[in-house]
Amino acid sequence: MRVKAVLFDLDGVLVSTDECHFKAWSRLAAEEGIPFTRAQNDLLRGVSREESLEILLRGAQKTYSAEQKAALAARKNEYYRALIEELTQADAMAGARETLALCKQLGLKAAVASSSKNTRLILQKTGLAEEFCAVADGNCIRKSKPDPEVFLKAAQLAGEEPAACLVVEDAEAGVTGGKRGGMRVLAVGAAQSCPYADHRAASLADPCVAPLLRRLAEQEEEQ
Repeated sequence: MRVKAVLFDLDGVLVSTDECHFKAWSRLAAEEGIPFTRAQNDLLRGVSREESLEILLRGAQKTYSAEQKAALAARKNEYYRALIEELTQADAMAGARETLALCKQLGLKAAVASSSKNTRLILQKTGLAEEFCAVADGNCIRKSKPDPEVFLKAAQLAGEEPAACLVVEDAEAGVTGGKRGGMRVLAVGAAQSCPYADHRAASLADPCVAPLLRRLAEQEEEQ
């Protein structure tokens, strides 16, 4: 089956908000007296805010109640939203707009599949909101990656079967989720080393991306 829809992760694929996340988590960690490094921040890629908080709290010297954890997560999100309010169209990653334009040219549907609850705000700030036929994010799922729920939701919203979808991910959790959902996966950035990805590229700006999309979009006709 040829690919009919491309499901893009947001952070690290279309827009780089890693620094915003790092600054927000670092501020929260400092206020709580918890050590936090960039290496730890890398573990949070593709993971929900609540699960990210649990990872952060592994270094805490005290325990937190469910109410306290909810307050911490809300505080982090407040810091993060203040940072992403400053995003502009210049913050779209290299190759993102060109890849979306190619998808349109090839007749491929483009959708977003992200665990972030701030997905729509980020898309709006970077001028990408109108490029997608569907958005599945942390506001409409119960399980974050590596569970395939967000990808299956995005495929459903795009009106395509999972087997007709290509996931583009930069996190191992996302690659796993895409494969569990029965989809092909293009691993970019830090996820390139995942052995179970179907395709690999440095980023959407990689010269191999355009010919790959063309080949996948025309696969059925070639057969």
